[in-house]
Amino acid sequence: MIKRMMDRFHISLQTRVFLTLVILLLFVLGCFMIYVNQMVISPLKERTLEEKVETAAGISGQIDVYIDSQNQLSQRILASKDVFAILEKRNQSVPLVERLQQNRRLLDIMFQAIGPRMNIKDMTIYDLEGNPLVAYIGLQTNPQTLELPLADGRADTAWSGVGFLLRHQDSDLSFIRAISNQNGRVYGYLSIQLDEAYIERITEGAALGAVYVLDGSGNRISGSSDDEHIQLTAVTDGQGVYVDPYKNYISYHQSPSTGWTAYLVTPKQDVTGPINSIIKVSVLLITLLMLVSFVYIYLSTRNLLLPIRRLRSQIWRLSYSNMNIKQDYSRRQNNELILLNEAFQDLMNRLQESIEREKAALHEEVKARNSALQAQIAPHFIHNVLYLISIAAQEGKSHLVSDMCKHLSDSLRYIVSSPYAHVTLAEELEHTRHYLSLVQQKYEEDLVWEIHADALSHSIQLPRLTIQPFVENCIEHAFLEKSPPWQIKITVKQFNGLWVLEIKDNGSGFHPDKLEEIKDSLGITDSGVLEGRDDHVSIGNMGIVNSVHRLKLMYQNRLFFNIFNHADGEEGATVQIIGSLTREFY
Repeated sequence: MIKRMMDRFHISLQTRVFLTLVILLLFVLGCFMIYVNQMVISPLKERTLEEKVETAAGISGQIDVYIDSQNQLSQRILASKDVFAILEKRNQSVPLVERLQQNRRLLDIMFQAIGPRMNIKDMTIYDLEGNPLVAYIGLQTNPQTLELPLADGRADTAWSGVGFLLRHQDSDLSFIRAISNQNGRVYGYLSIQLDEAYIERITEGAALGAVYVLDGSGNRISGSSDDEHIQLTAVTDGQGVYVDPYKNYISYHQSPSTGWTAYLVTPKQDVTGPINSIIKVSVLLITLLMLVSFVYIYLSTRNLLLPIRRLRSQIWRLSYSNMNIKQDYSRRQNNELILLNEAFQDLMNRLQESIEREKAALHEEVKARNSALQAQIAPHFIHNVLYLISIAAQEGKSHLVSDMCKHLSDSLRYIVSSPYAHVTLAEELEHTRHYLSLVQQKYEEDLVWEIHADALSHSIQLPRLTIQPFVENCIEHAFLEKSPPWQIKITVKQFNGLWVLEIKDNGSGFHPDKLEEIKDSLGITDSGVLEGRDDHVSIGNMGIVNSVHRLKLMYQNRLFFNIFNHADGEEGATVQIIGSLTREFY
């Protein structure tokens, strides 16, 4: 769509480049903003809310510790057997003097249990009917009975499932539990009046924001009463965070032991303030970056395309009469055009050189093919074969004569048919079989040969008559100083996108000087074309340079040739021809 709009309104190249770079810049910045939001802002917000929940859980845990300390205090009082004996007697009629002594003993037990530190307001022991018997500090007001708490919290002597009852009545907050022995017999009740100021101190300075503590009935235990813009909601899911209608983030944690819920109320600004600061700084930096980038892109495109506009103007003024006109690059605003022109001229020069080399290569190809053809139909080879056929005919070996004639016919047909066409490796190997079958009639059991190739050989292209000269070299030269049996093994392999043709014999190998002479003759020029510098180096009836050069003309830089004597005491030599199965080799 953007391209259509540009074409419709005939937008200039500079504007096209500018708009393209601007769109790319906006896309990159948009991806960057999404990345910042997903990888920085969102995790930061989640971490902030998690910290608020952890703070609420910490406050709730401190209150649980305080309640647990009262439970331990009551346990210390119930650990005294005198308490049960005194309460059992108090449920009966006793004289006043004895009652005073019993009260004093109960006060001593309370004193020993509380210890030097006191974080409660008062402690009272009640009888079975819920009437107060004795108070630790001495009540300034008449203590209320436990009739209502007993009716609410007592059910078959089980107190809220945790052994105690937390009672919030009027302005008093009490920890109440039954005084019972191991058999479950209840003698009375112990009420510990909690210190609300102590709970307030726990919540003060715990975190940034207001802290509220509500009991299981929704009554406020701690927290400021000035909450016109705060709405606390009863929760049942343990802990979490929600936002009230006044945009306050309220994190909460409900204690499983007391049923109390601690709320931490944090204004939205305090939660999102750091996040908003990061967003503002990011937006500001991106805005400045965009402005600077727009200016830079505009100036860069203008400076980049100015020489192109001048070149276009020069092209418009170019005619047959002034074809030698040149662009003025004296100011050199953009030397890339100069380098481009130089590279183009160099390309033209190299292209002309390549054309000349290609012509020479084609000429050499024709010469090489003709040489190969002449070498393969050498008169002495035909004469030897015909002589062997005549001998076999005189001996009455008609079957052998038929086979040799067939091999010779197939070989001659292969040699003279379409000498300039490429053939498959399988066809070359088949021709080599015919050749070795004819030669073996001369050497009989002294010559042992084998050819191993798979279906891959049907897909590999080669110049015609490239394998036989290497095999002929083995027969004519490698076995002159070697006692039979003479072995020739031809193998085609494939690995890592390469095909490998190996011709291996057990002859006497190459003389080191001769081997160096052959390798030197197979030198490669800077252009990558095989240069046959010494055409007299022979391999049978055909030069090595001739054979390998024809392969190199076909495969260019996708072909390797290697020739070496065997090592580690093994006799003979190996010729390797390695080619790539793909055109994009390197």
